[in-house]
Amino acid sequence: VDIYTPAADDRARPVLFWIHGGAYYIGSGNDHDGSILAAQGDVVVVAVNYRLGVFGFLDLSKYDDDLAGSASNGFRDQILALTWVRDNIADYGGDPNNVTIFGESAGGGSVNAILAAPSADGLYHRAIAHSGTAITNPPASLSKGLAAHLEVDESELLTHLKQLSAEDLLAAQLGAGVLGEACVDGVVVTRDTYQAIAECGVRCVPYVAGSNLDEGTFMTSFAPEGTPFDPMTAVLGAMPFDLLPVGMEPGEFLAAMQDAYPDDTGKTLYQRVYTEMFRRAAIRTSESVTAAGSSGWLYRFDLPSSVMDGVLGATHGCEVAFTFNDYACPEISRISFAHYHDPKDPVVRQLAEQWSNTVLAFARTGDPNGAGLPHWPPYSVDQREVMILDATSRIEQDPDSQLRVRWGDA
Repeated sequence: VDIYTPAADDRARPVLFWIHGGAYYIGSGNDHDGSILAAQGDVVVVAVNYRLGVFGFLDLSKYDDDLAGSASNGFRDQILALTWVRDNIADYGGDPNNVTIFGESAGGGSVNAILAAPSADGLYHRAIAHSGTAITNPPASLSKGLAAHLEVDESELLTHLKQLSAEDLLAAQLGAGVLGEACVDGVVVTRDTYQAIAECGVRCVPYVAGSNLDEGTFMTSFAPEGTPFDPMTAVLGAMPFDLLPVGMEPGEFLAAMQDAYPDDTGKTLYQRVYTEMFRRAAIRTSESVTAAGSSGWLYRFDLPSSVMDGVLGATHGCEVAFTFNDYACPEISRISFAHYHDPKDPVVRQLAEQWSNTVLAFARTGDPNGAGLPHWPPYSVDQREVMILDATSRIEQDPDSQLRVRWGDA
């Protein structure tokens, strides 16, 4: 773990426990410097590394009972780090009884997984899921993809993997073109996301969730020129993360999208699929926690990026630099994702200050209000009030109503 603290004294500061993203197969806890947030809010920031890809999320349980839960080894690492925080963070000026878990993308999915892991109960007190996906379905593609790439029968995969070095395992994963994957493994993660968040609502764990307006542009804009984008591939890839409503077939979902956006190309439909995957998870998790009796808040980050002639919009991951207030750092060029917005733009700097202070307020009290943004009511199915983070931040009522209707969630 990396620890950023204003002072190793007995002040008992709020603790923010950061889980990085990266599709469960890349990324690092030091992608962002927590010292800005720690100093700004007089809090302790902890950033964790965890096993990734084949080392952290490959399900080998069918080969050996001793490997039950192997699909969640990465989550085990995160929970072990939370246990360490409980036992030791007071020595670094932190309060073990006020821990906020927060993460983005796979890190947001990890937040949802921790909520669904009984072994983590009591180790956290608030949660923020930036572009977090739902953890629902069993794993499949990682082991199948590895077996196909290595040209071995899947039944012999474990025997073959034991003969490979760590470097060869990494090479095999890259060659197979499969990412990490998260699931309800039944040992570590035992509840699906919505059940878990409902239970957290009963336990009064405040929860903030959100997504970005143009999440899906990240999935296409950095690909080589001429790369074909089949939107059905995106639908199938997003299905394990609860993209589709119960009973809806992939073809039916895609046909509804094509009807809604008849002028879209395959590439733009591909982008929309992933945007909607993150959006639906954020909406449904916020609904679940509020319905269960606690407070859940929903945001949408809309401030468009200025790079690449603006084609990215408010893309996947671009809000994280605002969460950490990276734009207050003079060494802005070295910080991951911070390049999406101009650090000299006063609008960018103001929103970064407001949003980071909102995160800090939530960590202190469990309420995100009073930090410079408009009043932010908890999300409810009656009002559906969403904080829109933009040049002029505002509350909008049910801004994604058309999407919910098409999903069958209205």
